[in-house]
Amino acid sequence: MHLTPLKSGPTRRFVTAALLMAYTLPTMAQTNNDQMEIVTVTASRSEQSLNASTASLSIVSEEDLLTISHIHISETLSRVPGVWVSRGNGQEHLTAIRSPVLTGAGSCGSFTVAEDGIPVRATGFCNVNQLFDLNTEQAQRIEVLRGPGTVLHGSDALHGVINVITKAPASDQETLSSLEAGSNDFYRTKLSQSGTNGDHGYRLNFNGATDGGYKNDSGYDQQKITARHDFNRDNISIQSLLSINNLNQETAGYVQGKDAYKERDRKRENPNPEAFRDTQSYRLQSQLTLALDNGGSFIATPYARYTDMDFLMHFLPGTPLEQNGQKGIGIQTAYRRPINQDLMLTQGFDAEYTDAFLKQSQKGGFSSFPKGQQYNYEVTAKLLAAFISADYELLPTTILSAGSRYEYLEYDYDNRMIDGNTAEDGSQCVNGFTGAIGCRYTRPSDSTDDFDNWSVNASINHQINDALTGVVRLAHGFRAPQATEMYRLQNGQLTANLDSEEINSLEIGLRGAAENISFSLTTFFMKKTNAIFQSSDRLNLADGQSEHYGLEYDVAWQLSSQWHINIAGTFARHSYSNNVSTPGPSSAVIIPSDGNDIDTAPRHMGSVQLGWTPTEDVRAELEWLSMGKYYTDIDNLHSYGGHNLLNLRLIQQLSKNISIGLRISNLTDVDYAERADYTGFNGDRYFIGEPRSYHGNITYTF
Repeated sequence: MHLTPLKSGPTRRFVTAALLMAYTLPTMAQTNNDQMEIVTVTASRSEQSLNASTASLSIVSEEDLLTISHIHISETLSRVPGVWVSRGNGQEHLTAIRSPVLTGAGSCGSFTVAEDGIPVRATGFCNVNQLFDLNTEQAQRIEVLRGPGTVLHGSDALHGVINVITKAPASDQETLSSLEAGSNDFYRTKLSQSGTNGDHGYRLNFNGATDGGYKNDSGYDQQKITARHDFNRDNISIQSLLSINNLNQETAGYVQGKDAYKERDRKRENPNPEAFRDTQSYRLQSQLTLALDNGGSFIATPYARYTDMDFLMHFLPGTPLEQNGQKGIGIQTAYRRPINQDLMLTQGFDAEYTDAFLKQSQKGGFSSFPKGQQYNYEVTAKLLAAFISADYELLPTTILSAGSRYEYLEYDYDNRMIDGNTAEDGSQCVNGFTGAIGCRYTRPSDSTDDFDNWSVNASINHQINDALTGVVRLAHGFRAPQATEMYRLQNGQLTANLDSEEINSLEIGLRGAAENISFSLTTFFMKKTNAIFQSSDRLNLADGQSEHYGLEYDVAWQLSSQWHINIAGTFARHSYSNNVSTPGPSSAVIIPSDGNDIDTAPRHMGSVQLGWTPTEDVRAELEWLSMGKYYTDIDNLHSYGGHNLLNLRLIQQLSKNISIGLRISNLTDVDYAERADYTGFNGDRYFIGEPRSYHGNITYTF
């Protein structure tokens, strides 16, 4: 691993200023020793104090999830610093964690999305929208690791990890039902049944929603089921989980035209009424934990998963239909043991086997876009990984941690069509504009390709005093090319000579807690190499470079017995550090010495939640969301000015068993875009944000 040192200039000044800001905060020596300890599992696969973790972790609690009662996961993750889940249409989204919103080649697979620690998609076969495979609405909590994952995370944890923790069984019999209705013919029901009998506990959750959609022809129906069984006896615990998800969505595309999101008569416009997405996913996992006599533990989690999806690619010429799916099995393990009173060692291996397919076809052909099948291939993948990490107590107040991971990924690709750059029947395509021979889509010959990667992490966690903890972390992450980047080629490219993306990261953090206030402040600098992108000739290349640095802040302050405030946000810059291009333009963009901002990378994002609890039965929250300006093209010639939104949430406990809630989104009815984009073909285009909307629910618990 090679870590780039901080040079003089804006990056070094940024980090220095952040550290000075942290150390000039008021000393908080009067700590409340009774303050509830927050536990996390994402960084270590076992329960660990959040304050003891050296990774940058944020937790969205069950109370927050109940208050937000999100319809789209973006509503919840907007309060996590460094995170932007950009809402598309329906349940679609794109994710940013210490990164720009990544699109196109090189975007998918930059973040690990997991449920109880198990990724929801196989390595190399991600979907950018895969958060919709999770029942986040009925979770116990959501944990977000910002920056490269630990050595327990492999390929795909390049920029971060989102881990949804399912709710444990209740100690007594518990039944919950909730009915909800809102704007645009939105209706949802949530049902939960749970209990414990001796060593066995269970919880069954159902979440069903139907949405008429604000835009024309843009509704969806979705059903989610999570069934969990816990067994605990003596030194053995087994936690088993079945997750099922079904989504049937009518999809609305971008609305084109400069500032179209400000035009009232265009807000409901859907230029792609024919678009749809149908997807199903099933996952089964069972975590076995043994508490050992030596004070250590052994964890083994076998799992199986299945996904199937059909969707119309309305964003491509000819609107081809894609059909894809995967099925596979795997296992995660971790053996944690004390070597002596100062040293704890964790080691393990992970293995996974996946069988996947992809088909693409369109009904009518034109120019270089052939009718009929364009791709039909299968890929089997094998993944083997081993890791080891050590935590050493240098002093009673100082813990040193270091670890390494090796991962091997092999693809066995089988093309089920004619090889080459032709139509399905072997005929040539002719470009109707240039007369050039050749189809847009290319099918490489059968091949076996493999990637092996090392990653290294090292960190220091130092307790400065009873109230303050300092953290320094060095991390290296990687991302193997996805199967689609290897085999879904275009414009005559017969071989994708791609290498794994790599990222080097340095972060310095300060955390504090007192009787009425807690905070975290983190500065980071990351450099990414071998970034995969699609060139102006639509070739998949792997020589992109970028730099990412910034400051993340998170403050929770109990102002009084009735009032509290949470503040979170990010100041960051994400920039290209070499010449790049995008599909279509004839030449690369020359990047100046100080770098162009990567498109869709705001320099500031933030949120504030002001909470009021006048009585035990009433809870109110006013939320302010701030999105800064960002460029929408790599030339930095076009931009979106940002926006500010207000949301109001109210919860009233009517009796011991009944509560009601009211939510008003976009309280001041602001004209805004969920995401803005610019292309040389279509100009400015937007996913238009919805105007003021209302949602109410009633919940009965017994």
